[in-house]
Amino acid sequence: MKARPTEHDGRFKTYRWRSALVLVLVLAGAALLAARAVELQLVDHRFLLKQGDDRALRVVTIAAHRGEITDRNGEPLAISTPVDSVWVNPQQIHENLDQLPALAHALGVGEQALARRITGNLDRQFLYLVRQMPPPQAAAIKDLDIPGVYLMRQYQRFYPAGEVAGHVVGFTTIDDRGQEGLELSYDQVLNGEDGAKRVLQDMYGHYVQDVDSIRAPRPGRDLVTSIDLRIQYLAYRELKAAIQQYHARAGSVTVIDCQTGEVLAMVDQPSFNPNDRNQFNPSDYRNRAATDIFEPGSSVKPFIIAAALASGQYRADSIVDTSPGFIKVADKVFEDEHDLGPIDLATLLAKSSNVGAAKVALSLPPQIIWQTLTNLGFGQATGSDFPGESAGILTNYTHWRPIGIATLSHGYGLSVTPLQLAHAYATIGAYGIARPVTFLRVAGPVGGVRVMRAGVAHSLIRLMEQVIASGGTGTRAAVVGYKVAGKTGTAWKSYAGGYSTNKYMAVFAGLVPASRPRLATVVVIDEPSGTQYYGGEVAAPVFSNVMTGAMRLLDVPPDDLEDVPAATLVRVGENP
Repeated sequence: MKARPTEHDGRFKTYRWRSALVLVLVLAGAALLAARAVELQLVDHRFLLKQGDDRALRVVTIAAHRGEITDRNGEPLAISTPVDSVWVNPQQIHENLDQLPALAHALGVGEQALARRITGNLDRQFLYLVRQMPPPQAAAIKDLDIPGVYLMRQYQRFYPAGEVAGHVVGFTTIDDRGQEGLELSYDQVLNGEDGAKRVLQDMYGHYVQDVDSIRAPRPGRDLVTSIDLRIQYLAYRELKAAIQQYHARAGSVTVIDCQTGEVLAMVDQPSFNPNDRNQFNPSDYRNRAATDIFEPGSSVKPFIIAAALASGQYRADSIVDTSPGFIKVADKVFEDEHDLGPIDLATLLAKSSNVGAAKVALSLPPQIIWQTLTNLGFGQATGSDFPGESAGILTNYTHWRPIGIATLSHGYGLSVTPLQLAHAYATIGAYGIARPVTFLRVAGPVGGVRVMRAGVAHSLIRLMEQVIASGGTGTRAAVVGYKVAGKTGTAWKSYAGGYSTNKYMAVFAGLVPASRPRLATVVVIDEPSGTQYYGGEVAAPVFSNVMTGAMRLLDVPPDDLEDVPAATLVRVGENP
């Protein structure tokens, strides 16, 4: 008789079945792991290599050096110096908060402020702590060897001339991108291309070694400007002194080489120091000489005379009757300070006769005046490519009425920039050849476009010499040993609805030496205060002082003293 299975036997069979199942599963798992290991090690080993590289290899940027800006003689105007920026990985450094006191002390910041900044950015892997720190200070932070704290080599822009050349050179952003001035105009030239390299790092993020170079950095190209820093310093000093002396609102000096079209100096007041970002103010760092327009007043009268000579209706010795000292056009009366009676064109300019200029302008076809002004560059940008340069305002002659022509004849109804006005005088100084305005140094002869007959330009220069001669309005613009041709200008400032009767723009524009013009210079003083506000009183002395120094610096031979007007000789030892 067969024995009945007991409850113990049933449990034993169940145990054996489960044990076998577990053993099979373990063996199967082991087989799968072994197969996977074989696959990864022998078949798909690239996966492991990639995972290792992802954890240990990094691609880092090699900052490119921005090109240097120099003056025409090689003097530095903008250079880049190496600096280090301190950055952290908040997720890494959060695990080492006990080292924050040492880091805060090295950075010179509060410990709690630093902790809040880091803990508030735990979702990021990159956070700047300090930008552009001098390398010695950055090295002290590196020596702390805090995991998650890194240094990045960058370059900081430095401007050796400071505020003397600030308006021309401009400045960059903290990331070394051109923001204003020549830094912006030639950003693509100056700005290099960052390089890249692959490095090996340890588990703490420290760079162990360079693995290979991906792309070598391409440094930016250097820029040699047309600026002569010696003349720039001279113009800066004289302009600043005049602004302080006459308590003026602003001012500018622009110097152009008539033979090449190069801008040798351009200064503005108020000025700014591009090395100090805390004082950056748009109203101070804009280049007024290129961007601000104004009505030039009587400094435009020589161009009316140029149109008259070009028309064939007038000669250099033509007579204009200004009696009885005023002229009425429509319902507006234009008058001179004194009744000058019949005068020649030289006297018209020397005495700055509004009546004479209006009579000449009204006697000419409007198209002749408009064409002369247009040929000289009014109503259009100079082509210098300076950022924000204004084209000024010159309406088409088809819109002119007699009253408009009369006001235009003494500098109202059109607007120019100091750079435009200097370019127009430089064209006269080049005997009618308009050369492109440039802020880059040029070599050799520079071609141009003839916009005025050479004979007209010669005659006009001779006429403008009388402005500086005894009895003219510009005697204080005289330069010892040199003939000067130029014109004063004093204009009421315009505002919405009319003109101010107590705010002026004082201007002097001229050529030196008049016998063979080398430099064209325009001085503008905005709102001089006090009893002296005429261009011949305020702007002319600045012109004289700047040109006296410039002639010496450029080694321009003096004129034959027998041919120099006496007014220029009595200024020896004088300091107006």
